Amino acid sequence: MSGAALRRAHLEALVEAQGATRATPPLLLPADPYFDLAGEEFGRRLLLTSDTAGAEYCLRPDFTLPIVRAYIENGVGEPAAFSYMGPIFRQRETGAAEFDQAGIELLAQPDGDVALDQVLTFARAALSIFGVAPDIRLGGVGLFEALLVQTDMPDAWRPRIRNRFGHTEALQRLLSRLEAAPDLPREQQPSRAELVETVTEQMVASGLSLSEGRTPDEIADRYLEQQALDAAHVPGETLKLLRDYLSITGPVLQALTQIEALASRHRLMLGAPIRAIRRHLDGLGECRVSFDAGFSPRLDYYTGIVFEMTGPQGEVLASGGQYDRLLERLGATAPIAASGCSVWVDRLEAEVAA
Repeated sequence: MSGAALRRAHLEALVEAQGATRATPPLLLPADPYFDLAGEEFGRRLLLTSDTAGAEYCLRPDFTLPIVRAYIENGVGEPAAFSYMGPIFRQRETGAAEFDQAGIELLAQPDGDVALDQVLTFARAALSIFGVAPDIRLGGVGLFEALLVQTDMPDAWRPRIRNRFGHTEALQRLLSRLEAAPDLPREQQPSRAELVETVTEQMVASGLSLSEGRTPDEIADRYLEQQALDAAHVPGETLKLLRDYLSITGPVLQALTQIEALASRHRLMLGAPIRAIRRHLDGLGECRVSFDAGFSPRLDYYTGIVFEMTGPQGEVLASGGQYDRLLERLGATAPIAASGCSVWVDRLEAEVAA
């Protein structure tokens, strides 16, 4: 057996050794959930087709979403573990559109810390099969959310800032916009009922349908929302705090110490999410571990700790973390703990060949 075939066999054995159900989602999946959850940026990488009725489908671009959807459809609540290895399909700037991923998904486990440790151990073990000692970058989605909820700002801006977390350029543009916004007194706004009545009269007078396209209620709500945002001034001290926090990156213990000092200066209670990160460091062994306060996957269903592991060539070889919100986004009626990761098999093989 060649070296490449032997490594593949070892990776297959690792996937099977997780004590999990082997997941084999269909190759053809509905495309709408990917657009709804991952947005247009991810959507541009889908390989799309449609049926005779116009419903849009895509070749399987990942394993996580179909695994979680099937878990919800079968009834949530019981702990479940899934492992996988097989092809996914995404358009890429370089390389084939079909390539293999391996991974695990741990759902509704009784101890979230243990589940995340298993995920981290799996990822490290997969990389070691290919002789890669990775650099590990950690991020804290829960840590940023804990900071955000304690900052002095109008509530209307918190979800917008949170939704841009992990999108470095978009978040910096938003902070710059808020810094440039003048603190002006708000003019008296009409009530919602008055505004709906006015919009309705204008639409009728213009011969526009009240049911096709945006309704008067939707137009009124959007207008009032935008007016509220324009009038909601974010203090300069808060914006500086956010920039100071997002700029923290470096060796994990050094970065966490900086965050603790920042929290102390601003009287923020960040102890619990910082301790959660520290609890997982011993399990990462001799790997070089950094913490980046601004790092998060570009998916808003990630919650606690997130990570990516890179090799000598700088490619991301494994990534994942805690994504408790995904199950609620897909229809679960209560929060359900979830952790998982994906390993990029083609990139690992390229590391060996380099």
